[in-house]
Amino acid sequence: MALQSNSVDPAYLFPFPLDAFQLEAIGHLDEGRSVVVCAPTGSGKTVIAEYAVHRAVAQGKRVFYTTPLKALSNQKFRDFCDIFSPDLVGLLTGDISINRQAAVVVMTTEIFRNMLYNMPMGEMGTSLEGLQVVILDECHYMNDSQRGTVWEESIIYCPNDIQMVALSATIANAGQLTDWIDRVHGPTRLVYSDFRPVPLRHHFCERKGLTPLLNEQKSGLHPTLRPYKKAGAHIETTDPQVVVSHLASRDMLPAIYFIFSRRGCDEALTKVKGLKLVNTREQAQLREHIDEFLRVSPDGVRGHQLEALYNGMAVHHAGVLPLWKGLVEQLFQQGLIKVVFATETLAAGINMPARTTVIGMLSKRTDTGHRTLHASEFLQMAGRAGRRGMDPVGHVVVLPSPFESAHEAARLVLSESDPLVSQFTPSYGMVLNLLERHTLESARTLIERSFGQYLATLHLEPLYEERRILMAEQEELHRQVTPITEEDLTSYEKLRGKLKATRRIAKTLEHQAQEGASLHSGALLLVRHPQKKQHTLAVLVENIPFDPPLYACLSQDNQWLMLDDKYLITYYPQTISLPAGLVTPSRLPMQAGTTLVGGEPTKAIARLIPPHPLAPASAPSPGKAQVAPPEVADYQRMIQDLEAQIEAHPAHNLHRKTWEKHFERVQKLEHRLDQLTREFADQGEYYWLEFLKLVRLLDQFGFLEQGVPSEKGRVAASLRGDNELWLGLALLSGELDHLTPAQLAAVCCALVSEPPRPHSWVTVMPCAKVEDATEGLRQVRRDLLKRQRRQEVYTPAWLETKLTGLVEQWASGLDWSKLVRLTNLDEGDLVRLLRRTLDLLRQIPYTPGLSRTLTQAASQAQQLMDRPPVSEVL
Repeated sequence: MALQSNSVDPAYLFPFPLDAFQLEAIGHLDEGRSVVVCAPTGSGKTVIAEYAVHRAVAQGKRVFYTTPLKALSNQKFRDFCDIFSPDLVGLLTGDISINRQAAVVVMTTEIFRNMLYNMPMGEMGTSLEGLQVVILDECHYMNDSQRGTVWEESIIYCPNDIQMVALSATIANAGQLTDWIDRVHGPTRLVYSDFRPVPLRHHFCERKGLTPLLNEQKSGLHPTLRPYKKAGAHIETTDPQVVVSHLASRDMLPAIYFIFSRRGCDEALTKVKGLKLVNTREQAQLREHIDEFLRVSPDGVRGHQLEALYNGMAVHHAGVLPLWKGLVEQLFQQGLIKVVFATETLAAGINMPARTTVIGMLSKRTDTGHRTLHASEFLQMAGRAGRRGMDPVGHVVVLPSPFESAHEAARLVLSESDPLVSQFTPSYGMVLNLLERHTLESARTLIERSFGQYLATLHLEPLYEERRILMAEQEELHRQVTPITEEDLTSYEKLRGKLKATRRIAKTLEHQAQEGASLHSGALLLVRHPQKKQHTLAVLVENIPFDPPLYACLSQDNQWLMLDDKYLITYYPQTISLPAGLVTPSRLPMQAGTTLVGGEPTKAIARLIPPHPLAPASAPSPGKAQVAPPEVADYQRMIQDLEAQIEAHPAHNLHRKTWEKHFERVQKLEHRLDQLTREFADQGEYYWLEFLKLVRLLDQFGFLEQGVPSEKGRVAASLRGDNELWLGLALLSGELDHLTPAQLAAVCCALVSEPPRPHSWVTVMPCAKVEDATEGLRQVRRDLLKRQRRQEVYTPAWLETKLTGLVEQWASGLDWSKLVRLTNLDEGDLVRLLRRTLDLLRQIPYTPGLSRTLTQAASQAQQLMDRPPVSEVL
């Protein structure tokens, strides 16, 4: 796919010499190939993206620049407006739509994926008209468990005529990512660099000061840190004021100080409150910017943090209002904020250059418990240090902790980055949008092009090779002419086993015959009682010709005894006449040592046993009692017959061991090949089987008809959320059709809200109509969750009502200062809740098949809610 090359001279665009990897990537782009650019943070990957943008504009083409975050999209939009005329630049983030037909459109990756949903797969729809290149910034977000699917779908569905520029921080399997894009999209090359224009120095900070973390060879822990080699309670954490003071005294500011909790960030700011990190000129500039912000956005102010901000310090985390975060970012970029205490989300691509990054701990809490940082997480945060063109080196400072050792810090510094794994997960929206334009079989082909399927195939390649070798061996074994079959060998071994058993019985009977035939029915015996562990007299009732033989006896105390040789001590010449028809009870188990109480008929026989018998007829050793055997001749005839069959058998004169090994190997091959087939089915079809589960559920609820979205299905296909089927069911239920705009906003909040953090409280309840509507939806939700569980589908269906009163109040016109007093939610969380609600309200008017009253109420609710500080501000 070679483009018409009207390449742009990079030397004309950039007033600095380009690195080798940047020139290599530009060369691939000019030759019509897509590129995956994998390089450390701060190495200049965006230069390649900017070249692609300049080239597209120069050639009269269009370019899409996608990012994972709205804040990053907003920042890129501002950057491109500074570079180009604003009428050439557009922005699409869901909240904001500006100049969507522009030559350069910045958008979130999810918006791009949604565009691709709305056109025939692989075709250039009107929204993609003239599009030359798509830039996927922060492509390593494919690892994100919540949103990773969006990147895979964007790459799979993007028309092959469009070039891709995938920008990623260093990952361990960049080659696999490139190979996958090459297979599913088109010719793609990897451009890799591990060079950092601004090298990093790593330090360990304690109360006394900073110590190099690594030894001189950069191969391990510095020798002076041996006391910190092991974690333990004796190690004290370093106070933020001490850390910041050390950085200030060494001219290592500005710094991003990473702390993995909002509370930790706020507490750290409180502890450094007394420091002043800016000079008189900088403080005057700060005051000018901050006072202007106070005038324009009074609702966005964090009053208790103003003093610290005036002194050059701030916090940045998800609990902070977006307006305030925007101010912090702006001031930090201008060099007026010297320290920002931030959670790790700041490492996700926002342009906030720092001389130093401080990593407060090497572990963090997650939904699944406390864990050590992954190498990529550490490298992403550390990579924020060092400003290109400003700092000769960047500094990374690690703090002591009772939970992680200095050795752990050195290990993370020296670790390779983590590999990308697939987070591809079929969703209801994906199923409906694919089946809108594709047959089920075509959809399967697309599902099987996912990065997850690619990785699974790579994992299976050694097994495919094993199967190929085994099948070749199996074919060779089948080609061999065998004089006998496996069944012949089996029947021959059975004959031999039967002959061996018959000979053993015959030998036993012959031995018994040689010792005499004194024991017979009615013989008087001295035996060991199996339970009483003492001798007793008994009469022999029946010889049972087992191997070894068993003897059914009746004792003096009217008990049936089942005995073998080891219980017999001796026998006597007397005999007792037994009545005709006396047989061993069927309830007496045929097992030596078992007993059974006799009945009335046997009492008389037991009384016939004399208390003091005559002298024994002989005194054999225990286990050698004489038994009267049946006829031995029958067994001799059986032996002769079996020997004749064996001699006539086709396997008799062959070297059987050879053929036993042959057939054993055939069996092992068949067993292993069956195992491999099952493993291929389990792993090779995983994503498709998950897709089919969703198809079945959509069909059960009437969202599919004959494999195509129904009218109800088109409602869900138009929606975007965690569970499009649930949103479709809720909007079509009728429960929302007669609500006021504020009431509708409250119910929409319930449909998109996850349970709030523990210990959250709200002092305002929704009105009765909102409660009635959410109660009416509960049965719909219960039915959906029950059917999902049957199919082993665990997609959440939110109906969280705790926060609905807040949204109703905001949509009813309550001002921000009063709203925040109704809850202990962080302001950033409250804005995020309202924006998520707004996102669903914005979708409803464009969703086909909904009632007019519902769509009108959604439009009005959107207008009521979209006001500062909730409205998106560039």
